Amino acid sequence: MTSQESGPRGLAADLRDAIAPRTVLLVLGVLLLQLGFILSYVGAFHSPSPHRVAVAVVGPQQTVEAINGIHGTPIDASASPTADDARQRVLDRDVEAAYLLNPSGTTDTLLVATAGGPALATAVEQVFTQLGAAQNRTLDVRDLVPPQPGDARGLTAFYAVVGWLVGGYLAAAALGIAKGSRPATLRRTAIRLAAMVPYAVVSGLGGALVVDQALGALTGHFLSLWWIGAALTFAAATVTMAFQVLFGVIGVGITVLIFVILGNPSAGGAYQTELLPPFWRAIGDWLPNGAGTEAVRNEVYFGGNATGGPISVLVIWGAAGLVLTLVASALRIRRETGGDSTTLDG
Repeated sequence: MTSQESGPRGLAADLRDAIAPRTVLLVLGVLLLQLGFILSYVGAFHSPSPHRVAVAVVGPQQTVEAINGIHGTPIDASASPTADDARQRVLDRDVEAAYLLNPSGTTDTLLVATAGGPALATAVEQVFTQLGAAQNRTLDVRDLVPPQPGDARGLTAFYAVVGWLVGGYLAAAALGIAKGSRPATLRRTAIRLAAMVPYAVVSGLGGALVVDQALGALTGHFLSLWWIGAALTFAAATVTMAFQVLFGVIGVGITVLIFVILGNPSAGGAYQTELLPPFWRAIGDWLPNGAGTEAVRNEVYFGGNATGGPISVLVIWGAAGLVLTLVASALRIRRETGGDSTTLDG
């Protein structure tokens, strides 16, 4: 065999050794995640506009109907009998703002709560300012619940949630890399899941210490932040483990798809749910990112009002990840061992 004959064959062999077909597929998967990241973030944020923002209106029914008739339905207006009732609905998180029509003058009042999302409050203000300008009326905007001094732009809740979720799925991914994404026995699967409990508790504690004690960004609700953070971390960890058991290393990519590519832009951080396009608006409340952000804001700024729904979402994700991990592990082990109970038990 001449060197000219062996050269091309040697190069082909080196290429196969350096870039195996499985590696090519993984790289293509990374490329798809990258493009998905760009599509999701740009798609969610490139043109924010209000859509059916809940607003309490104190005024005649014809005013409510006129507001609901604005082109594009930016506001979902509902009548309130008194200014006090409308104000309380804002604090209870039943509505995002309250519009008080002044029957004896030309200056109306808009009650907002920028702690629930400055961008949304600004968007609502713009809608009512334009509405008033068309009728030669002015608007007096009053902020019922401003963000704390350390949370000037109202983004602390969102970034804390992102940190807790990242900690959860990276911890689970690290276990999978170190010891294999699919435990050999059901007992080892249970041990891994159990190990995430103290990790989640410490993660929640650490995040609360940073946000409250160290930085003073969100103060006065240390225990609530701790346990919301722990729930977020545990949910991310168990879901990541479930996907790893089901899909191997690809499961980490699926986790990134859910928590990073879909979850972050729909979470209501920089732009609240009512400002996002339909797809992101529809999924935001049902993912841990959005539920966690809402839970932290409501707990810190609104006396815990309307936290039941978001907390339930976190519990469901954590429980679903745990159950799915155990069931998928048991089925896989049974299939691979032919039902050998000693392997199932460890």
